[in-house]
Amino acid sequence: MLKSVFALPLLLPTVALAQGVSSSSDLLADAQDDRWSLGVAVSVRDSPYVGEGTRVRPLPLVTFDGQRFFWRGLSGGVHLIQGEAFSLDAVLSGRFDGFDIKDLSRAGLARNGLDATALEDRDDGLDAGVAASWRGRAGELKVSALADVTDTSGGYELAVDYGYALQWGRTTVVPGAGVRWMSKDLVNYYYGTLDEEISRGVASYQPGSALIPQVSVGFSRPLGGKWRVLGGVDYKFLPNELVDSPLLEPDSNGSAGVRFGISRSF
Repeated sequence: MLKSVFALPLLLPTVALAQGVSSSSDLLADAQDDRWSLGVAVSVRDSPYVGEGTRVRPLPLVTFDGQRFFWRGLSGGVHLIQGEAFSLDAVLSGRFDGFDIKDLSRAGLARNGLDATALEDRDDGLDAGVAASWRGRAGELKVSALADVTDTSGGYELAVDYGYALQWGRTTVVPGAGVRWMSKDLVNYYYGTLDEEISRGVASYQPGSALIPQVSVGFSRPLGGKWRVLGGVDYKFLPNELVDSPLLEPDSNGSAGVRFGISRSF
């Protein structure tokens, strides 16, 4: 039976378009029954925002799997229903899509018709919601609904993810695919221009809701009895609503990310 033991969020990120409840990152499975693990990781993502280049973020790897409560990477929650084939969780997850205007290229923004001095930073947020997963021989399918509880964007996200664990010796490899629907408030906040910016003379760009497909491959391999290395790669396909944003590099059709970490179980 497949068991979710660790979540290394894929849009930490990133642009963090994907959150820690994704099956494409959750389904790093093995026979380990330890409830605790601690470690560190690094996330590297090619940012589509003008002039930002590569985002590099260190991440704490703190994992706890209890009968009722769990914490995996940068998300956690409560098991409402937990069975061998189906589970339903209440979840809390960080959204790390924010950025500082000073980290973007002023010249690049100007070429896109934006005055950097009239723009506002975009803050990270905190999402809450529910996630349901179905597990079996065919892999794991997860459906989640998350909403911003900090009123950062006031938006919400619906996601469907699929992952299938493959075993090569002691190494578990999980190819996955998914799609996310982001509400207009969420998209407008991170990819559009804000009302206060428009009032300063910035051109209005509010693209509305967007559908974002993604693919990923995660891996996990034990090192001795208690240590393990894990990580993966992912790619987000940006739709036209986001590609046309003046905050992004022209023709930024996607965003690739890599992460790598090491942890010890207890």
